[in-house]
Amino acid sequence: MNIGHAYENTARLIHAVSDEYPDADGLHAAYRAAISTPHLRPFPVEGKGISVSYEDGRWAKHCVESGIFANIFKGAGPSDGPTRQEWDNRVAEALDLIQEISPDLRLMVDLLVTDLVVLNSGADGGGSASHIPGVVVMSPGAEWDVLDYAMCLVHEGMHLNLFVADKVYGTFTLPSNALEAEERRALSAVKIGQRRPLDKAFHAAIVTVPLMFMQDRRGVTTLVDLYTESLRDACEDLKKQRRIFTQYGQMLLDELCDFAEHIDFAHAARAISGTDYAGYRPSAYA
Repeated sequence: MNIGHAYENTARLIHAVSDEYPDADGLHAAYRAAISTPHLRPFPVEGKGISVSYEDGRWAKHCVESGIFANIFKGAGPSDGPTRQEWDNRVAEALDLIQEISPDLRLMVDLLVTDLVVLNSGADGGGSASHIPGVVVMSPGAEWDVLDYAMCLVHEGMHLNLFVADKVYGTFTLPSNALEAEERRALSAVKIGQRRPLDKAFHAAIVTVPLMFMQDRRGVTTLVDLYTESLRDACEDLKKQRRIFTQYGQMLLDELCDFAEHIDFAHAARAISGTDYAGYRPSAYA
């Protein structure tokens, strides 16, 4: 699930909405226009970069009223000017760090994350949802450094990438509610030892890859040590239900399982930038 996938997925969504394919220079703007339609999200995208708001912004109000990310918003208190400035600084530094680690991960974040809600609820994590494309909620932990901010943005950007892919291709042959059945659950690579609905277990497994890659690039081994075995176990469990995946989903599953088997970060770096798996090439926009 790399930059090639992100370009292809967003281009196909744009085509579904507007019946047009944008050129390279117009891809970001066209995607933002496409997801601004009322049937995809309640508020249009504003501006060219990532629009940052806080616990008193319209996205926070919408999420609270709609019960979205209730675990993150619960307990969120008011933030003052200096706190918000500190968050803004860390987000800007995180984007620079993503660029340093992998320009193509930065491209993915820039393309897919349009709105960021930052708040302090004690949840220490982030969230994104299929029914509000472009939106990421982040509750930074008190001990977070810039790499933690960067990994949160990439983590949620990868989820958004998967959500768009599911809209344009479909990942599973069964509806989401059917994947919650006990017999459709699989081991989570992140919530180690827990069995989660198949789609959530698949998402969790995929997002471990860029996070492990990012830490490896920074000489940190925490997540590599934590997830290496759990990712392999999750992949073995996911493969048992391969027939429930669509052809596109099987392709993603195979990529994931190959990484889990070898944990080859040099290959991961090439794969992040690769277009081998995407029918719609970023190079077509060159």
